[in-house]
Amino acid sequence: MRRFATERAKRLLFGSFRSSPPLFSGAPLCSSASAAAAAMDSAASPVTLDTINPKVLKCEYAVRGEIVTHAQRLQQDLQSKPGSHPFEEILYCNIGNPQSLGQQPVTFFREVLALCDHPPLLDKSETHALFSADAIARAWQILDAIPGGATGAYSHSQGIKGLRDAIADGIAARDGFPANPDDIFLTDGASPAVHMMMQLLIRSEKDGILCPIPQYPLYSASIALHGGSLVPYYLNESTGWGLEISELKKQLEDARSKGITVRSLVVINPGNPTGQVLAEENQKEIVEFCKNEKLVLLADEVYQENIYVDDKKFNSFKKIARSMGYGDEDLPLVSFQSVSKGYYGECGKRGGYMEVTGFSAEVREQIYKVASVNLCSNISGQILASLVMNPPKVGDESYESFDAEKTGILSSLARRAKALEDAFNGLEGVTCNKAEGAMYLFPRLHLPKKAIEAAKAVKAAPDAFYAHRLLDATGIVVVPGSGFGQVPGTWHVRCTILPQEDKIPAIISRLKAFHEAFMEEFRD
Repeated sequence: MRRFATERAKRLLFGSFRSSPPLFSGAPLCSSASAAAAAMDSAASPVTLDTINPKVLKCEYAVRGEIVTHAQRLQQDLQSKPGSHPFEEILYCNIGNPQSLGQQPVTFFREVLALCDHPPLLDKSETHALFSADAIARAWQILDAIPGGATGAYSHSQGIKGLRDAIADGIAARDGFPANPDDIFLTDGASPAVHMMMQLLIRSEKDGILCPIPQYPLYSASIALHGGSLVPYYLNESTGWGLEISELKKQLEDARSKGITVRSLVVINPGNPTGQVLAEENQKEIVEFCKNEKLVLLADEVYQENIYVDDKKFNSFKKIARSMGYGDEDLPLVSFQSVSKGYYGECGKRGGYMEVTGFSAEVREQIYKVASVNLCSNISGQILASLVMNPPKVGDESYESFDAEKTGILSSLARRAKALEDAFNGLEGVTCNKAEGAMYLFPRLHLPKKAIEAAKAVKAAPDAFYAHRLLDATGIVVVPGSGFGQVPGTWHVRCTILPQEDKIPAIISRLKAFHEAFMEEFRD
């Protein structure tokens, strides 16, 4: 019965994929039939594309866009008609979702979560044979911090105080400067925290947010949803995606000349989709720029554990600012962290936090009010955020096995990044900067003119055209660079480094065969 219900649910879920038109059919987006249907819908419904909030129409999110929808259709084809495509599986390299591609959860974290969610286990004698002593002790510690020990109850809107204490301790240990638990707002991943700050800062389209290009589409989407203006600053691909202060000043002045009040600067470090890690001196320049220009520094630091090169290390912007002698009164700074990335990859648990410093008490009250509207973030995510910032330490029973898991995951990611980087650079007309950190490569495609013309003929961006052809030929899902922003006239794709290591050779082989055939087909 359960199997029948599951199959029925699948048919309902995927039925619309089979009936959807091809991604690039070459036909106009609205045929006469679809236009007639839209007209009927308009007459019958008070809610149409013409009557919904135009900010929603303006919002786009490339990593789950058209390419992924098409991939889901192909996946359903493979399930219902095995052998219907020239590949056996879809490889989702479009999104930083490690466990969906086979990465295993960190044992210590899941042990603590299991014990917290089912406290009766702590009273059973056999639990001590199944769980490590430090996981049991940590679960007791966390449950003691939760009113009533109830993980199914609402918490304080900023998050459970004891968990914020643990996170503050972890930040202090990381940075060498104190952290205040009252500055920490626990959120369902970093994304809601970004939305909260956009709600706070954006009053109208005359308010601008300086944002890197290429950027993670969360920022362009949230700026659009909240009615602001994205002020782009371009990272320098020729210097390994360098962030240049001269470019920041140029774009700031240009925005101000157009009557835009620039409120903040977004910095993603390590970079997404670009994978660079900022040097300490560069970070100091950025802090100085924000202080002088009176900008809120929004520091996206969710990849802080993902560093793959020996000559770079992660430094939080808070650490940099404090090392320069700047305190709360000098610089408004919001730092974002998430349990979805790093070596933990707990995307589905939706845990994260923002550390908010440099705001007045009155403004902090307003941030708390916005947090209160959502009641609280989920408790499992809160617990995980505290564990990520306070993992097992030397001497704890779990430390050796925990360290082996962490080191194994990060070492494997470094090898995968290097293998894929070398593969892209070995392709005709493709150049790819080193992935110093994060989870992505952002290779540039130097496409033949014939390929660009073929893309125009089907009303697609050239990089989207390439990504679609790659998917149809190989089952590999990448995201067109046009979804992240890029220097006009350049084309890229973003590819994660997350498929398991034993699949990387096959991915490289498929990619190479496809690219050679593509370049031959469209050679000028």
